[in-house]
Amino acid sequence: MTQENPDLRRIVNDPTLSAAQKARYLSLEAENSLDYPQLDAETRAALDARVICDMYEGHAPYKPRYVLPDYSVVLTRGSEWLEMPVPQTLDEAIHTLMVAYHHVPSVTGMPVYIGQLDDLLLPFCDGVSDEALYQKIKLFWRYLDRVLPDAFMHANIGPTDNRVARAILQVDAELKQIAPNLTFFYDPGVSSEEILRIATTNITKCSKPHIANHPLHEPAFGDRGYGIVSCYNVLPVCGGASTLTRVNLAEIANRSTDIEDFLNNTLPHYVELNFRLTEARVDYLFNHSGFMDSFLLTEGWLDESRFAAMFGIFAMAEAVNTLQDKMGAAGRYGHNAQANALGHRISARLAELVAARPLKNVWQGRAMLHSQAGLSTDKDLTPGVRIPYGTEPDPVTHVRALAPHHQYYASGISEILTLDETIKTNPEAVLDLCKGAFSIGFREFTANVDSNDLVRVTGFMIRLSDVEKFNAEIGSRTNTTALGAEAADVTSILQRKPRVVANELFAGTGQ
Repeated sequence: MTQENPDLRRIVNDPTLSAAQKARYLSLEAENSLDYPQLDAETRAALDARVICDMYEGHAPYKPRYVLPDYSVVLTRGSEWLEMPVPQTLDEAIHTLMVAYHHVPSVTGMPVYIGQLDDLLLPFCDGVSDEALYQKIKLFWRYLDRVLPDAFMHANIGPTDNRVARAILQVDAELKQIAPNLTFFYDPGVSSEEILRIATTNITKCSKPHIANHPLHEPAFGDRGYGIVSCYNVLPVCGGASTLTRVNLAEIANRSTDIEDFLNNTLPHYVELNFRLTEARVDYLFNHSGFMDSFLLTEGWLDESRFAAMFGIFAMAEAVNTLQDKMGAAGRYGHNAQANALGHRISARLAELVAARPLKNVWQGRAMLHSQAGLSTDKDLTPGVRIPYGTEPDPVTHVRALAPHHQYYASGISEILTLDETIKTNPEAVLDLCKGAFSIGFREFTANVDSNDLVRVTGFMIRLSDVEKFNAEIGSRTNTTALGAEAADVTSILQRKPRVVANELFAGTGQ
């Protein structure tokens, strides 16, 4: 008998996993039994040391990490491959999308983007009453959570104030599901004040939606537009992201003698190694996997020229604090002007390095800089450019400290402001905080409310009650509960410091 793999047996026998979850984990083990795309020795060593990171996407990139189909194609043309006719009614349109989603891959095995739903469904709403629309959206929303139970699945609405967007916001607040994640695109020249108020009030109820600063995002993506997917990743529609690799800024700072060495020597060195990792993965996807020959491209749902490469960074806070220590400065990231300015300087340097490096088979020939939201195993390392958990200042100081970073991270940057539950009696304060953040350059506004069962981890959602059951070894029907439970144990996400928005009166005092 051949010696069997104990990891495979452990997965098969795990009583907390559903059959579908076991199949997913078994497929990952099979992929990772293959040889990795060829890397030079220096890049391989940096990857093994996790100074650079492939996000554990797998050894054989046979599908892009994030796929953002133009779903209007299947709604207006049907699909020969799927034998789907052009839908004529709202029911048929929703059914067509439900079928389409099952054929859209991603790093999770489920779709991370389900479309700009109000734009997609509004043309089918003539003659449909508000009550009927509400009921159909509610059934659709339940379907999404129950059949595609993954909190990385993401829907977009806005920037217009319309019937479908309002119905989705109403249903989302009522059902309080982890899936789908949701972003409202806000444009002060297009969106009504009332629909923004509905969206920010929803945050006090279910910590959704994200609010995206549409005028900042839109110019970068051309006529085909963009979508916000998975956690909060901003990518070209009709394309997506082939891969997301990242650099550990804290570890690079540890390997630097001082700030100038970091900016001019060690950071450029590991940025280049991360690019080599990106190139190897993109080359395999485009030239070996066969994905670019799939019906999604031949029918026009996707365009291979619109696939980006995401260049992620994390642990900015720890990097800054380490460099501050090396220069004998006491100021801490998020609380001190000098430390914050150093962080902004690092972001600017990263943007310069990324913009200077050409890549093949990548949208516009360059990677997109991304403030990466972390992995559930990132012990003592803060996601992206965020302020470490448990040390967050009042919300206004928080926003002011981080806003200068946002200009550099076109493929996604998001902070999570944790608000005291008293905000529920004053939801107007969330609206004011959101508009204030956008006025000084925030690309995206996201908040948790301390008493809500539904909370954000790094950007995806979990229910604390689900984590409690999971930890009691009951398991969970949702794929992302395990990640949330691990993050709660390893990365201290539940130690975020809830703040009262009224403390803006003391902004800058540390109260």
